[in-house]
Amino acid sequence: MFKTFFSVAQTNPLWTQGKIKNYLPHMTSGEVTLLVEKSDMVIIPVSALEQHANHLPIGTDLLNGVEICKLIAQERDILVVPVLMAGQSPYHMGFAGTITLSAETIIKVHLETVQSLLRHGFKRFVIMSDHNGNDAIVELIVDQINQTTSGVAINYYEAIEPFIKPVSSYGGHAGTGETSKSMYLIPNLVNLRNVEPTVRSLPKHLENMVQSIGSDPTARTIFLAETLKDECTGKKTSAAEMSSTGIIGPPLEMEKTNVKFGESIVLAQVKAMTQFIDKWNNLVKR
Repeated sequence: MFKTFFSVAQTNPLWTQGKIKNYLPHMTSGEVTLLVEKSDMVIIPVSALEQHANHLPIGTDLLNGVEICKLIAQERDILVVPVLMAGQSPYHMGFAGTITLSAETIIKVHLETVQSLLRHGFKRFVIMSDHNGNDAIVELIVDQINQTTSGVAINYYEAIEPFIKPVSSYGGHAGTGETSKSMYLIPNLVNLRNVEPTVRSLPKHLENMVQSIGSDPTARTIFLAETLKDECTGKKTSAAEMSSTGIIGPPLEMEKTNVKFGESIVLAQVKAMTQFIDKWNNLVKR
């Protein structure tokens, strides 16, 4: 009776996902038990919900980060554990839909997540964020895991750095690189027809840096130290104060924005991370 009912029942027309290997929300408890017998490694994407102009979704950093982690987990046994959608994005609050959490909240949630996973036998953690605004928080999460728990944590971008060639210019927020990545990772959520010319309003000294931040590391460091700051700082560099569209940094170059470029960025990261995982496994082998 149950089988007959189930076979003819209407299913959710919005459900389009297939089951993804090593992706915790899709797994059963038994599958997690089997995985931890093979690997004690976890990758945790630290996310964000913030404006990405009108051609990319608010969940760009969340979705892209999770998708990259999923791709890595198809190549090596590592558990993918997303636990928060939102991150630290106070400087984007001038655009509707952005959600921002305090650093304390984000760190506390991820430390408690790690404590849960330690109880299940996982010991090694890679903390990954596709949102640059979470960089300092990622460093704190990594440090607190290493200082206060029995786990061992690594910053994703520090891990892949020795194994990856730097790309000359990714562009800025919602720019060429991020849009290209999204075209590869979440193609049906990208709408290039909505791209509009950006009117920038920057302090003069920062305007002079814009064109060089992709090729000049010093200019990039200085630019990022002063830009994308909450309105309450008085720096006049929140996203809404700097940009009419929400695109930050160099203009979106449509002729360079394409799936192939996005694929090259993503696959380079996946390959680099698999190389790091292999080396980490070899170094701790007993």
